[in-house]
Amino acid sequence: MAGRIVRRGAALVLGVLWWCSVLRLALAPDAGVLEGTIAAGGWGLSLLPVHCVPKSRAAGAVGSDRWGAYWREVWRRRGSGEGNGEGPAPEVG
Repeated sequence: MAGRIVRRGAALVLGVLWWCSVLRLALAPDAGVLEGTIAAGGWGLSLLPVHCVPKSRAAGAVGSDRWGAYWREVWRRRGSGEGNGEGPAPEVG
């Protein structure tokens, strides 16, 4: 419970700091490098992929061990004349 409060408090403080720096950049003629750095850093953090999950937990993700089998199947089909290698992916595994 305490950890959640600390995380939310830190997020609130950092959010307020970011908004203050952005507003100061937009409205104050004497805004400087510090405000610009805070604003750019906060914007950069928004680009982080926070909704990513490990491949082992992702629904429908193909493991790196299956890519080799996929390409072997594609080349096998291409060599045997079963198709031109285009179209839907073959089922592997």
